[in-house]
Amino acid sequence: MKLVLFAAAWLAAGAAFASPATQTVSPKGQALAAKLDSLGVESKWLPREHVDWRSGLPDRGGEIYERGHTHCSAFVASAAETLGVHILRPPEHSAKLLANAQSEWLGDEGREEGWRPVADPTAAQAAANAGDLVVAVYESHWADRSGHISIVKPAVRSDAELEADGPLTIQAGNVNSSAISLRQGFAGHPPAWGDREVRFYAHALP
Repeated sequence: MKLVLFAAAWLAAGAAFASPATQTVSPKGQALAAKLDSLGVESKWLPREHVDWRSGLPDRGGEIYERGHTHCSAFVASAAETLGVHILRPPEHSAKLLANAQSEWLGDEGREEGWRPVADPTAAQAAANAGDLVVAVYESHWADRSGHISIVKPAVRSDAELEADGPLTIQAGNVNSSAISLRQGFAGHPPAWGDREVRFYAHALP
């Protein structure tokens, strides 16, 4: 009987050791998720619309862009500013191809601004769950094509979910969503998840 109880305790400890930080969301993480939800990304920063990068609302009298024009980087810049964190944004850089520029900036100047690289999807989800602002970014292989960037959203994710689909994210893009897996969100850039070219960076919140 003692052996059975010991085995059960050992298995439970092993399961908890596997990735406890991705299976719970701290109070700071819950507050961050609520703040991200309050930004209203599913009705703002909509594809093809010309928008103000801060508010995500249409400007220039409803001017419409060609198909494929999205605002992933503007949404991330606005969310970061709202949370008191600096990331490359207009007017430091044009909104055009901003995601590619943000990718380069995060790996260089971003370190001086408090951004740190995060090793992998599990660590990224764990950092978000702890209450850090975490971004997932992919830099396009072509200089004239946009990459993609999104925010890792605090959420309970199993090891299997993280392995198959990556962290939960919130994004503007071809599809604006307040809760979408990284694999789905970066589907327009196959190497990002398929070849694991997406990179993660985290910043502690004030």
